[in-house]
Amino acid sequence: MKLQKSLVVPFMLATLLTACADVPMTGRQQLLIIPESQMKQASLAAYDELKKSEKVVSNTRDAEMVEGVGKRLQQAVEDYFVEHGMHNQIPKYQWEFSLFDNDEPNAFCMAGGKVGIYTGLLPITDNEAGLAAVMGHEIAHAVASHGRERASQKMATQLGGNLLQKFMGGSSDGEVTSLVMVAYGVGAQVGALLPFSRLHEAEADRMGLIFMAMAGYDPREAPLVWERMKEHDGGKEPPEFISTHPSNQSRIDELNQLMPEALTYYQK
Repeated sequence: MKLQKSLVVPFMLATLLTACADVPMTGRQQLLIIPESQMKQASLAAYDELKKSEKVVSNTRDAEMVEGVGKRLQQAVEDYFVEHGMHNQIPKYQWEFSLFDNDEPNAFCMAGGKVGIYTGLLPITDNEAGLAAVMGHEIAHAVASHGRERASQKMATQLGGNLLQKFMGGSSDGEVTSLVMVAYGVGAQVGALLPFSRLHEAEADRMGLIFMAMAGYDPREAPLVWERMKEHDGGKEPPEFISTHPSNQSRIDELNQLMPEALTYYQK
């Protein structure tokens, strides 16, 4: 038993050191303990569960718009990797774009390209380019493995417990799915993960602008979406220092600063 305990710390350090990777478009190092295949499997389970609990809108103009914008963004992602000589890093996803009948102004993209848009978001996105701004941002989270990184960060804080052991030796579907939902913002709390979440948002803003521009959508629509979001919120945002997302005005300012780079892709 003493020998086993003496090996725990070296094992943990070796696990952390070998789990470092780079975000494809920014070069930032990130911690990815959880295997990508396991994250995709858990995301698929969570996505399927959501499709059972929420009404999926189909065969409508809005649903077709979500599908069409999603496919154009998918192609833009693949084109970006090809143009920058990263053929071996092109995301191998089983893309799926769903419109959910829900009044909340929300959207997400889970690992493996599982994209969800809530109908409550459409009045705020207002048009195809606005929708592309939001979908591009969410897709960027998946391409940059932010959900996987967030789950890995959460797991790294529990290395002394049973969670790491279960992941290394095989965990139950329910535990993995629960961790995935936390990784995508369900139950997010103020604490160690908060700074990383803001960093993720900044990365996704930049990458999303590039993706929408490459898909043929004017990136100047993105800050306008957040202007409309600010009007929708009516100034009732939580204080930025306790929010995992920047304030609407901060995001608008940052998007405008990123615009020159995005426009070079759009003008091509």
